[in-house]
Parts: sequence; structure tokens; C-alpha cells
Amino acid sequence: MSRNLFLSITNFIKNVERMFLPFGGHPPGLALAGFQHEHSGFTTGKKSEFSLKQLIGDGMLWAVPKHRRSVEKRLNRKFGYPEYVWKPLKEKRHLRSCLQCGHDYEMGTLCPCCYQKVLKETQLMQEKIQDELGLDAVEKEVIVLYEGEKAEKSADELNSKRIVEMKKPRPMWFTKNLLQKSTQPLSETKEVKPSDLA
Repeated sequence: MSRNLFLSITNFIKNVERMFLPFGGHPPGLALAGFQHEHSGFTTGKKSEFSLKQLIGDGMLWAVPKHRRSVEKRLNRKFGYPEYVWKPLKEKRHLRSCLQCGHDYEMGTLCPCCYQKVLKETQLMQEKIQDELGLDAVEKEVIVLYEGEKAEKSADELNSKRIVEMKKPRPMWFTKNLLQKSTQPLSETKEVKPSDLA
């Protein structure tokens, strides 16, 4: 079997050398040990031992991995590691529906739809304050009142404050207790009374 393989390889190389012989010279790397090159051309000499290294040379030896990757490493390269980096998509289980507008949002964050409404209303209030009071320093406290709220306030409450009126009704989500100051002066009594809620 090995002898037939050797003969077929040598015959193939002889045929290739015969094809290139009329063009003068032989292509590099195709000469066998059994052929010797002389000035006049190719002449067969004494047969020497055949070595596969002389036939193949270093040109056909490619770098290949020495060890096979394990199943765990292949799966980690393909899908990632579940606790750190997981490449496939996975469902979100921490979504909640807003009770005010009904839009979905991630738990632990603000509802983006409600936040946009608050942001627009805040920008309108800032523009109104800037139009009426300008950009100068304000020494007195500024109160923003909507339609119909000025009649509810007494003259003593509005006396030492600067008033900015918005010519539209108060939005449903913008309750009055949101305007209360977070820092209250300490009371001397120990009685607990409800504050102005909505």
C-alpha cells in the first residue's frame, strides 16, 4: 500500500517536472532526491532514500491548536457567562405599569411619560418667572399660582411674597402639598396634627 502511494506521488511529480522542462529549469521545491540538476538539464542519478520532509518541505506545515477546546469554553464563547456577560436576549422581569398614565417603566426608576409632563410644566413655570421677574436676584419668596388660587389665599400670606400667575388650571398630578417646604421649623408642642394635604 505504501509502495503504491510512493510510486503514484513520484509519477505525479515527474509529470509536473516534464511540463515545466521546456520553459527552462524546474520550479522550486518540486525536485526529488532521485533527480539531480545539471547544466544540461535533468538527468536521473542514483536513487537515494525517499524522505517525506524533502518532498513536502516547510511550506505545507501549518500551525494548528494542540488541544481541543472544552465544552464549557465553547459554550462561554458562544453564549457568554450568565452571571457576567450573557449574549442572547433575555426577558425583563422588573417592568411595572404606571398608575397615572399606564405606560411601562423599569422598577426603581421614574415613569418616563410622567417625567416628561413634569419637565414641560417646570419649563413653563421657569419661563413665566423669567418673563415677570427677570434675571435679577430675587430677595423675596416666589409663589406660582394657577387660575382661581389667588382668591383662596389671604392677604397676609401674599403680602411678603412675589406672585407669579399661570393663566391655566392646575394639572391634576401637581397637587398643592408638593409646594410645601421639606424643612419645617421645630415645634414646641408634642401634639401631632395633620398638615394641609391636597
